[in-house]
Formats: sequence, structure tokens, C-alpha cells
Amino acid sequence: MALSIFDLFKIGVGPSSSHTVGPMVAANRFVAELTERNLMHRVAAVKVSLYGSLAMTGKGHATDTAVMLGLLGEQPDLVDPASIDDLIAQIRSSGSLLLGKTVPVPFREADHLRFHFGESLPKHPNGMRLEVLDAAGLIFYSNVYYSVGGGFVLSDIEANDQGRGVEDESIEVPYPFNNAIELLAYGDEAGLSIAELVMENERTRYEDAEISQRLLKIWQVMDDCIREGCKHTGELPGGLRIKRRAHDMWQELVNHPERSIKDHLTVLDWVNLYAIAVNEENAASGRVVTAPTNGAAGVIPAVLAYYDRFVPGSSAEGIKTFLITAAAIGMLYKKNASISAAEVGCQGEIGVACSMAAGALCAVLGGSNRQIENAAEIGMEHNLGLTCDPIGGLVQVPCIERNTMGAVKAINAARLALRGTGEHHVSLDSVIETMRQTGLDMQDKYKETSTGGLAVNVVAC
Repeated sequence: MALSIFDLFKIGVGPSSSHTVGPMVAANRFVAELTERNLMHRVAAVKVSLYGSLAMTGKGHATDTAVMLGLLGEQPDLVDPASIDDLIAQIRSSGSLLLGKTVPVPFREADHLRFHFGESLPKHPNGMRLEVLDAAGLIFYSNVYYSVGGGFVLSDIEANDQGRGVEDESIEVPYPFNNAIELLAYGDEAGLSIAELVMENERTRYEDAEISQRLLKIWQVMDDCIREGCKHTGELPGGLRIKRRAHDMWQELVNHPERSIKDHLTVLDWVNLYAIAVNEENAASGRVVTAPTNGAAGVIPAVLAYYDRFVPGSSAEGIKTFLITAAAIGMLYKKNASISAAEVGCQGEIGVACSMAAGALCAVLGGSNRQIENAAEIGMEHNLGLTCDPIGGLVQVPCIERNTMGAVKAINAARLALRGTGEHHVSLDSVIETMRQTGLDMQDKYKETSTGGLAVNVVAC
């Protein structure tokens, strides 16, 4: 398997990895293709067409904003979240866009960015077509992209050649595991932990110092996101008038520390706070880590913050082990199922994040490889069938609270696994395949289209 740790953890902006980060990446790629082919000088206009889930919930997920930013040449990990409103306001007020920061083209959303409701492209529910026209109004270059979850993007050709977009035969790794059985077998054969195995694979790409620096950077962004979320008050954008809760929760906890003496479950209040803080920042288009998606971006930071703040002996090495182990588990889902809610429902986002966090916490608490696999299996087994039904197409209700539930389930899954020997009846591979099959059977109205579930049974006003 040629996936990297850093494919599972991408620094970007909210509110959605598949609907915001992916489309921004796709638009940026399109501009890069025009530049590489020396076509920029011919561009008189650009047109964007959004299909499937990108159309159905694109407004609520800021897909339109993301595409415009990508056409400007902005990148998810580099764009300043504080500058986004001004950049979009400039496009809308001027009726033009500086393509790739070099070529001015007319751009009015009603004419140049279309939501094709009820239409889908054939290879994935998150499809988009970008076209450029010359001065005569003729299309001279176009491409189709699929945002397949977690910020991963495939062109139309790549979707044919690479399937799920995770294979790269040019990269040879010492432990090319494709499933949990192989991962455990390699560990037995080499006498290595899951994190040590993945580190050996990662060394084919990067030096140890760079791996360490990037891992700690990921944790720093996660931790900063928690802290930012605890600062802000007011309502989240989008029209639902959802009030931020993290600040008040944080104030309550820090001002009354004595309550933890009487209530030993206060630690769960902190875990809930961490998850809510991250996902309120995500909903407000703040800086987050896609882990492995934005809709589930609070689960892993919340559990990692729990380890960092509440587990005796926590360390920087433990943080790196946590992230590497989580990435290994995420690779299995990306390879063999999906991390796209538009494809398999929220079991592919919250469920996967819960599974990743459970296995990772088990690892840093001293679990064996088989206990880690058991924890990851428990984390997903009890999220099977979880639908994606965001009210108003916004990553707010029930998404924010779902992250708290995923984080708490992950902690419990790790504890259950540590109480056992690693032997268990349902394997991680079996639960991953079950999740994939469940996603195939799930009706489209429960897959990030906001046409079923809470999205239609709760009045958005």
C-alpha cells in the first residue's frame, strides 16, 4: 500500500474535506494543468458544474467558495482563513476572478458556477466538471474531477486507472499491507509494533526528522484548533442560528475544577469540549486537520488531547505513535471501503475516525498489535449504519455533537480492548467489509444529500 501518514492527515480549512478541501484542490489542479499546457493566455471564461452531493449540499458546505478560492490559486493548507471572506467578496463585487492570480476572467456565480441538482457523474457522488472557453466562446479545455473523501481528488482518467486512488506502484515499501491480517502478520514476522511498521514504510519517502516535524505540526494545528474553538462565541454561519458552546463549556470547567472531585466523569466533559471546539471551528471555516475528514475532524484531536492532558506519562513520542497508528488504521478503510459520507454515510467519517482514534489510544496505553486491531474493530462495529443527514446541508447538526460521541466511543473501545487479550470474534477486516456493504445498501437520501433523516424531519429556520 502506497498511502502515506500525511494522506490521512491534511491541514486545511472547514467545513468539509470532500465538499470544501477536495473541490479547492481540484480547481487548483485545473489551473495548474492550464499553466503546464501553456493555455492560460487563451482563457476568456471559466465554467464550473457541480453534480451529485456536491450540488445537493454544496451551498451549506461552502463548495462554491472553495472552487473560487482554488481558481484563484489558493491552497487548503496555505490559505489564511481570515482572508477568505474578503477574497470572495472581491470576486462578487467585481464580477471577475484572477485565474491563478494572473489572468482576469469574468466570473458571476449565476453564469459560471452551476449546481446540477439531481444529476450525478458516473464514478463517484462527488463529481465536478471544469471548462475554459476562448474569446469565441468555444470550450478548448475541460476536465472532470471526483472528490472521493478526506481531501483526495481523482481526475476522470485517474478514477479509471486507480480505482479508489490509493495505489502508486512507483513507491515500494518494506511492508506493503493491504488489510489488517497482513498488517498483523508483518508485525509478528518483524517483531514490530504497528507504528514501527508504518514508520519503516514512511522512511521510503521522508527522513526521520521530517516525519517527526510534520507529525508534531499536525498535533500543533489540532491543539491550536481546540484553543481557538474555546475562545470564540456567537452564532455559527449558515442561517441555522446555532450558538457556539465550547467557550461556555470551557469557562464552566476551568472555573469549577473542584467538581471533578465529586464527579469522576468530568474528564468526559473535557473530551466533549475538545471535540465541540474543533468542529465549531470547522463549521466556521477555520483551520483544521482533516482527520480523516473535516466532518469528523474533532474525534482524533479530542482523544489525542485526552491522552496529552489526562494520561500520566504522555509525551511527544506518544503523540507521534498515536498519529502513526491512527493513520495505519485509516489506510485500511481508504483502501478497502471509503471515508466519504457521500459514498457510505457518516459511518465512513465519524465511524472511521472513531476506529482510528480507538486503535491509536490503545497503542499509546500499551496495547499489543492485536489489542490495537481489536480496539479499532470495536470503534467501527458500533458505528455501522450511521447515516449522513446534515440539516440545511451544513456541517453543524448533528455533525458537531456526533464528534463528541465518536471520541467517547473511541476511549471506551480502547479500554475494552485493553481488558482483553486481543482475541475477538469479529475481525477488523470483517467490520471494514461490512461497513462497505452497508454503505452500498444505504439509500442515497442518507448520504450527505440532506434529503432524508434529520435533514427533513427537523425544520431548518
